Amino acid sequence: MNIVCIGGGPAGLYFALLMKKQNPAHQITVVERNRPYDTFGWGVVFSDQTLGNLVAADEPTARSILQAFNHWDDIDVHFKGRTITSGGHGFCGIGRKRLLNILQERCEQLGVKLVFQTDVADDQAIAREYNADLVIASDGLNSRIRNRYAETFTPSVEARQCRFVWLGTRKLFSAFTFAFEKTEHGWFQAHAYQYDGETSTFIVETPESVWQAAGIDKMSQEEGIAFCERLFAKYLDGQPLMCNASHLRGSAIWIKFPRIVCGNWVQWNEIDGRRVPVVLMGDAAHSAHFSIGSGTKLALEDAIELSRSFAAHADAAMDEVLHAYEQARSIEVLKIQSAARNSMEWFENVDRYTGMEAEQFAYSLLTRSQRISHENLRLRDPGYVERFERWIARRAFDQAGLPMPEGGGPIPPMFTPFRVRGTVLKNRIVVSPMAQYSAVNGTPGDYHLVHLGSRALGGAAMVFAEMTCVSADARITPGCPGLYRPEHTAAWKRIVDFVHSSTDAKIAMQIGHAGAKGSTRCAWDGIDLPLDDGNWPLVSASPQQYIEGVSQRSREATREDMERIRDDFVRAARAAEEAGFDWLELHCAHGYFLSSFISPLTNRRTDEYGGSLENRCRYPLEVFAAIREVWPQDKPISVRISAHDWVEGGITPGDAVRIARLFKAAGADMIDCSSGQVSKQEQPLFGRMFQTPFSDRIRNEAGIPTIAVGSIFEADHANSIIAAGRADLCAVARPHLANPAWTLNEAARIGYTDMPWPKQYRAGKLQLERNLQRERQLAAANAGLTPQQIAAKLLEG
Repeated sequence: MNIVCIGGGPAGLYFALLMKKQNPAHQITVVERNRPYDTFGWGVVFSDQTLGNLVAADEPTARSILQAFNHWDDIDVHFKGRTITSGGHGFCGIGRKRLLNILQERCEQLGVKLVFQTDVADDQAIAREYNADLVIASDGLNSRIRNRYAETFTPSVEARQCRFVWLGTRKLFSAFTFAFEKTEHGWFQAHAYQYDGETSTFIVETPESVWQAAGIDKMSQEEGIAFCERLFAKYLDGQPLMCNASHLRGSAIWIKFPRIVCGNWVQWNEIDGRRVPVVLMGDAAHSAHFSIGSGTKLALEDAIELSRSFAAHADAAMDEVLHAYEQARSIEVLKIQSAARNSMEWFENVDRYTGMEAEQFAYSLLTRSQRISHENLRLRDPGYVERFERWIARRAFDQAGLPMPEGGGPIPPMFTPFRVRGTVLKNRIVVSPMAQYSAVNGTPGDYHLVHLGSRALGGAAMVFAEMTCVSADARITPGCPGLYRPEHTAAWKRIVDFVHSSTDAKIAMQIGHAGAKGSTRCAWDGIDLPLDDGNWPLVSASPQQYIEGVSQRSREATREDMERIRDDFVRAARAAEEAGFDWLELHCAHGYFLSSFISPLTNRRTDEYGGSLENRCRYPLEVFAAIREVWPQDKPISVRISAHDWVEGGITPGDAVRIARLFKAAGADMIDCSSGQVSKQEQPLFGRMFQTPFSDRIRNEAGIPTIAVGSIFEADHANSIIAAGRADLCAVARPHLANPAWTLNEAARIGYTDMPWPKQYRAGKLQLERNLQRERQLAAANAGLTPQQIAAKLLEG
């Protein structure tokens, strides 16, 4: 093949050398607009995993890179006069110029043609000049080729919220260093690391608003650098900060990070009667925020994957090879970009976390991308995690007003206590409200006793009853439970009494009204579909039909309706207290009646209950105030909200913070952070812990405790969420359906043997712990064995 790489950065150079190594008969040319030794920026960072990929792809190149690397394991976080250090992170730094020189030398050794000082304005012309069969567009963040074929590549280029400047210094940092300094205008942060024997990269970053308030936008280049030197003087030990972008003037060295995502990476052109593909690679195709150091990693691994695709499909047509490459690589890139986005957003919102103490602030930083979890940190630095667990446990026991247990090992964060008003929860796991559609005329029965009772025995701190309806016409389905008749209260009291007499768990009641989503079948008969007969009239904030053309149409609630329904909520709250519930939750989410007032998608009223967010929250707040007045003052009330409607024009996470502040001011104790189910037009982005960012933002911006929900399915998730201050409680639903004793099982699985079990089940506790310990030992002994060998050993055992 004849291959032309437009752009002599890491992606173009590495792909060229890998393809030339794969087949020396390839004629490969790399065309670069700069001179051989020109470069901008300072050092780049790789993880140990990336180094392993380089060794496997081309050992001579990897050896040269490794010899030039500066390696470190520690991360230092400097915050509020404290330094928190954690180890085992395994990073390497190398100068960008040195990396490019190594790649250039290797290309020359293999016979790749390098053409410098040639600015390619027309990719088709350069393809004709070299009779190219394949054109690689590795021309960087501002790729002209990507822009030329934007209709094919469908790029999304988003300038982010912070300004940053890429500087260098002769101060040598022994660890990857994050330093945070507060000014009268706001917070600045530095990302610093040594990359050779005499130089470190020093990136300074701050939100655009802070950058402008500090006046840096009006400073000369020299004045802006001097500002940074004064601000971070205590970390620089007298060494100046250096800039190698002298071609830029004034504040132009401060840029916004462009987040780049492309829908497609391949464009086909007709050149002299031949179909010639143009393939995006590296920053031209995607970008990943520098806070996880993955831009160069992505570029090199793009090159590895495309060269691997050619080797694996040697007899296939070009379009098959490129399709296989794009399919395989796009998934990996999406994972990295997702983690990079989480990391980027953390740094864009540092002020959100600055109310934390240094220990938790550092932990939040370390786990910001969600690729590093609690147990991952333990593998890297068990001493750091043990110290942190002891710190967070002491704080939790103090908050709960309980004495710290004497002796024993550290307590995982999910198993620390939590106090809300007069209610103390023994740990941070609660069983979510889960609709069971098994009540008869609103009355819960034996099924509910077994369902909730077994989960209360299973180790969770509290079990939530499913949404319980405040009137017969407030039900979602005929199988939904209620709290509007005396027999309902008596039936619930039977369940509450069992939980209190036979377990050490608390039990919560969630009250709600279905609104426009009522009068439907049980889920297994057709979720959200109307009843075949026996339907009842529906009411909501404004007339609506939840499923257009299918659902019943609700009418707009009158003032009389609103007063009647408010009184129904008050009656239900009184009944919940009579039944003995420890906790009350008001359901204002998922498109139900109260939610229909909050979301602009379902509230089109023109009276004082429509329009602005404050007006739309007015009626739910009236209902909250009414139930708070009759609910005992020493018992908590939480509020479940939809923190994101996942529909353009609907509630956003920013709105959710404002909603949480309104309920906090009204006396709410906690926000239960769910999302969606307000409109059938929603387009949610699912994934593990996918709703936790809403909880994080509400907790740390609105300053109210939160419950995180949604795809939390292992102890590692819960420990990471609680430890990082992203929520105060974790609500677990589906795993508790599969295993009522999920909480007890997860404690045993992570080796926390101090978890108390019901005395009737203690024999099972000991056997489970022994079995899990045996599995861990076997896994360690079997490291490196094939699945067949492991199976044989299991059979022998």
